Amino acid sequence: MNADPSAVLATTCRRLFLRNYEVRINIGVHDFEKTGEQRVLFNVDLYIPLAQSTPIADELDEVVDYDFIRSAIMQRVSLGHIHLQETLCDDVLRTMLAHPKVQGARVSTAKPDVYADCEAVGCEVFGVK
Repeated sequence: MNADPSAVLATTCRRLFLRNYEVRINIGVHDFEKTGEQRVLFNVDLYIPLAQSTPIADELDEVVDYDFIRSAIMQRVSLGHIHLQETLCDDVLRTMLAHPKVQGARVSTAKPDVYADCEAVGCEVFGVK
């Protein structure tokens, strides 16, 4: 049986996270979803090797700045209408893994206003270099 990759990374990495980052974007395949913005909640976990995320001088350039996560999300959603959450998650994950200090990442999106009878619908993707 394969081990959970996040559990393996947890032994050698620091986990940075962004929780419930709310953005209003144009997303969806249904006609009603193409007429306006919807709330989308982003959750991102980044796994950074301890050797690259343990500050010596207590300076921001020694770690991965949380602004990187937020700006990467905003850059992607600024490109226009997105049909699928899966596409959005994959694109954000690809950007997270492109950062030289990031060893692994988990990205999820949730649309909380789609159905009245549930909290949200969404997807999640995990990747490791």
